[in-house]
Amino acid sequence: MDSFDEASAGYLHRSSSIQHGHTVLFKLPNGEVRGIKVEKDSTLSLGRVGSFFADELIGQPYGLPYEIHDKRLRRLPPRTMQEIEETDATNELINDGDLVQPLTVAEIESLKKSGVHASDIIQAQIEQHTNYTLKTEYSKEKYKQRKEAKYSKCFETIEPTVYSICDYWFKKDHHRIRDIRVDTLSQMLNLANVRPGGRYIIVDEASGLIVAAVLDRLGGECRIISINDSDSPPAYPVLNLMNYDRKSLASVLATLNWATAQEDHTPVFPPLDPTSGRIHSERQRVRLDKRKAASDVVMNTRTELFAGEFDGLLVASEYDAFQIVEALSPFLAGSASIVVQNQFLQPLAGLQAQMRQIPTYLAPSVTEGWLRRYQVLPGRTHPTMNTTGSAGFLLHVIKVYADISHSEEMRLTSPYIPIIHQFSYYA
Repeated sequence: MDSFDEASAGYLHRSSSIQHGHTVLFKLPNGEVRGIKVEKDSTLSLGRVGSFFADELIGQPYGLPYEIHDKRLRRLPPRTMQEIEETDATNELINDGDLVQPLTVAEIESLKKSGVHASDIIQAQIEQHTNYTLKTEYSKEKYKQRKEAKYSKCFETIEPTVYSICDYWFKKDHHRIRDIRVDTLSQMLNLANVRPGGRYIIVDEASGLIVAAVLDRLGGECRIISINDSDSPPAYPVLNLMNYDRKSLASVLATLNWATAQEDHTPVFPPLDPTSGRIHSERQRVRLDKRKAASDVVMNTRTELFAGEFDGLLVASEYDAFQIVEALSPFLAGSASIVVQNQFLQPLAGLQAQMRQIPTYLAPSVTEGWLRRYQVLPGRTHPTMNTTGSAGFLLHVIKVYADISHSEEMRLTSPYIPIIHQFSYYA
């Protein structure tokens, strides 16, 4: 199978430092994560934490902690793991009432307005806490962390990885990404056998999460055709957080809508030539050049799609999954993986039943991911009190050649075809 044109394929360039126009994730002391676009000569506000000049972040690497002082940033040293010694203290007899902390809210506000550092405010609260010395060492550490989340002016920039962005969107608005959790996303990439040099068709209605994950896994050494239901390329807000270079992104990612993805459809483009036969202005010439470039991209993408032999199909859509798979599976190569995600079990169970009746689909199976976080401490290891429920369901199936003549035709070019044909015969 011939791969896509390597000369036209580019590698995705993603800067390791914060640049003008990047959307940056900020982790606040209370654990909240916010996404804010960094622009030159602007002021960024992080709510209670404070505001600062954005120019101080431009050019800085991701993943560094900072503290705000009068709209200026001071870089903090990285926090190290601290060993907490176990003692005989117990929280059993502690009664945390209203009188255990004599420091009033008014006094705390007065300290904050006077410019006292957050660590000094926390230390003042600790010194006046009547039951602080009775707490266990772990309880003392948790108390300090709660106070730091309340008074600290620190934040940390997060590197835009697929894990961090998926986790951010899942906590922010999991409906926008169709309840795809990080473990579900990793299973989709694994089941689809996403690998460098591959060519994939993606139906992504998860705000661009699937497209972003595949691009990140392949590092740009790939070709992706995304099918959507809009006339113009979709916005893909998740993909925007990856801060890819637009020029290199266009070399590996192409989009088509459902109409242009049909072989019997004839696209209708605006007129490429002026009605009078002459170009009256430079503006008109630029407009016509853009139209021609856009039409050429669509026609080239259609030709590439209809040539087929793609390595996989990933679907996360609210539309009928069987119709989507039936429409796009003819463009897949033999042994190509098909992965379909849905928030609910019943649509995939119905899809599985339909696929079992068709020889070209080998061993359709439905799985559900499960992820639970644990607190790991000596004598205190247990699941976290709050956790997410289902992160959706996945259907995985392998497309095989059921046509004997086609299998014999492909036998000389791939040593795996006889095996695949044997499986398809029994399917």
